[in-house]
Amino acid sequence: MAPVSDYSLNAPQPQRAPVSSTPTGYYRVQSGDTLYSIAWRYDKDYRALARANDIDASYRIYPGQLVSITDALEPSSVKTAAQPVDTSPVITTSIATPPSPPTPAPVATSAAPHRAAAKNGPLVWRWPARGRVIQSFGAKGKDSNGLNISGRRGEPVFSAAAGVVVYAGNGLLGYGNLVIINHDETYLSAYAHNDKLLVKEQDRVDVGDKIAEIGNSGVTQIMLHFEIRKEGKPVDPIRYLPPR
Repeated sequence: MAPVSDYSLNAPQPQRAPVSSTPTGYYRVQSGDTLYSIAWRYDKDYRALARANDIDASYRIYPGQLVSITDALEPSSVKTAAQPVDTSPVITTSIATPPSPPTPAPVATSAAPHRAAAKNGPLVWRWPARGRVIQSFGAKGKDSNGLNISGRRGEPVFSAAAGVVVYAGNGLLGYGNLVIINHDETYLSAYAHNDKLLVKEQDRVDVGDKIAEIGNSGVTQIMLHFEIRKEGKPVDPIRYLPPR
């Protein structure tokens, strides 16, 4: 079977396999999935999924492929591994070299934006929308993994930090039209329920670039749902965003 494009599965969607045919602890890849979106779905680090499933640094996956979820060990559990997976989402023709271990992020303060280790300098965060926070991290409900930010349909959604778009679609149940951005070896961010997506997978974006327009796809209220993941786990965005 020929491989799909760098991140997404552009081949026609195969017939969805019966639930009983997918073993416990595995996920069967569907058309439109990326390794990043699967990792997001299960609160896993994409590098951990790659290691557990012998997926190389291209991160290509195939329709019908079984991806082990339970065997995925978090990065902190495999620091001594001899062959770490290259975390760069950009595919080149040169031989991939293992990245340097990520530098621990300093504790955020109220005086300045959060800065974390990045490949080409410090990672600086900004607010992804102009509205007010209407639901905070950890609140009860399905959106507790991030912030819900108010807005009007069509208002801009901004990239909260520089990075590469690794998912742009509506295949994750409950997120509507979703963008996921990979910022460095440690952090990813997500922007959900958009009315319109303005970027595609593999696009490079800078902090503050307009990437979508606010809407209510997947929900009844017009808003932006924003998340930050550190090594696959949800963290409170307020700890990283600058004070208003």
